[in-house]
Amino acid sequence: MSRTDTPAPHPTEPAEGRLRAFVRVRAGGLPGAFWVLWGGTLVNRLGSMVNPFLSLYLTGIRGVPIGTTGLILATVGVGSVISQPLGGFIADRFGRRVALSGGMLANGATLLTLGHAHSLGVLVPACFVLGITIDFFRPAAQALVADTVPAADRTRAFGLLLWSVNLGFSMAMVLGGYLASHGYQLIFWLDAGACSVFAVLVWLAVPETQPPAGEHSAGGFLTPVRDRAMLAFAGIIVVYATVFQQAFATLPLAMRGEGLSSTAYGTVMAVNGLVVIAAQPLIGHRLGAFDKSRVLATGFGVAAVGTTVMVFASTTLMYGLAVAVWTLGEILVFAMTSSVVADLAPPHLRGRYNGLIGMAWGTGFLLAPVAGTRLLLAGSTTLWLTAACLCLVAAAGQLSLAPVLRRRTAP
Repeated sequence: MSRTDTPAPHPTEPAEGRLRAFVRVRAGGLPGAFWVLWGGTLVNRLGSMVNPFLSLYLTGIRGVPIGTTGLILATVGVGSVISQPLGGFIADRFGRRVALSGGMLANGATLLTLGHAHSLGVLVPACFVLGITIDFFRPAAQALVADTVPAADRTRAFGLLLWSVNLGFSMAMVLGGYLASHGYQLIFWLDAGACSVFAVLVWLAVPETQPPAGEHSAGGFLTPVRDRAMLAFAGIIVVYATVFQQAFATLPLAMRGEGLSSTAYGTVMAVNGLVVIAAQPLIGHRLGAFDKSRVLATGFGVAAVGTTVMVFASTTLMYGLAVAVWTLGEILVFAMTSSVVADLAPPHLRGRYNGLIGMAWGTGFLLAPVAGTRLLLAGSTTLWLTAACLCLVAAAGQLSLAPVLRRRTAP
């Protein structure tokens, strides 16, 4: 089909006109509620410095051994498994705004408690509650996007959210690395403050999008679990999430084992955000034209390459290169994952479906620190090669599931 409806820019078109066209193609036509959510996400991620440095905080400031740290981080994972199904249920039952704003405020209070905890008797339950609250808001946020953005624009919208997350995250990692080298108290306060700002923005400026009770059809809390395609997709995400979480569970420990500082880790993880910031605007608006399963499988494969590069890393530069490759896969996976869930979920159950996929991420986060720290004790080569193999398993599983997803999402 000829594309005569969109004339090519004239070579003499002013730079301002070309910039407007660039922005319009990538960000135009999305509703105001989405942009409030985008801005709130940016603020929240600017303050998100606790989770990436939690393993260093526990081992370096509180003197917890590495093995015990892995178990404590696993309690965060246990909380995460509960977090998003519960958040999704609240989003469907009481509204998206209640779930998102309430979850953010609870997360802020938990962060302050954790930052002032000294004994294992407080650290362990605080980490468990942190796991519950840290992603409690996410199913509501994903449902808000699916509720307000037309299906044809959802992949682009979810990609822009990822861009917002990483714009804030890249700055937070550099600042967090600097602050961590001078003490951790301010990190906890900044993170809690960012959570509060996000909660207030959503409560004041985002309308409720929950479908009216009369529009609800059959389905309940366990409906997503009975959906075989959704359950299989969630299983694939568990595998990838186990690898993805190594960036926070074991990468800082592996870098410290090479004699690198927390500032070096913050710089390396900032590469993750910078690659997303640079690459997502160039490719994000194009992803909707491709088969979702093939894009996901490609993302898993690229992540496998990135984890393999970790095997050869011993300097900040090499770790940064590995994270850059890893991030290219992340861009593909995150934009498409949310879009697949939005396609599969009935409108009145979007919170629960996103809760299930969040539970898959939480399960991976639960497995990651326990398995990762023990693999790291066997050697970083064992850790990163195992991670690469898991990415390839996820890619193969996604390609096997592709025909089912195509049938489910066909017009």
